[in-house]
Amino acid sequence: MRPVLVYTASRIGLFTVTLGVLLLLGLQNWLALIVASFLISGIASYVLLSKQRDAMSERLSNRIDRPKPQDG
Repeated sequence: MRPVLVYTASRIGLFTVTLGVLLLLGLQNWLALIVASFLISGIASYVLLSKQRDAMSERLSNRIDRPKPQDG
């Protein structure tokens, strides 16, 4: 479960940093601020978090493919 938490925390962190930077740059409209932060952090996470995304994907895939214990 750790790779999922690392990736999620990293995405939230990127969004927060992007939001703060855009706010410091003077973007005043809250809707535009949130939308721009979402888009910019999404692009940045695609580039910067590829290793974390691959680790998360592998972890989830392994968990899904694992045989479930049989009842009875």
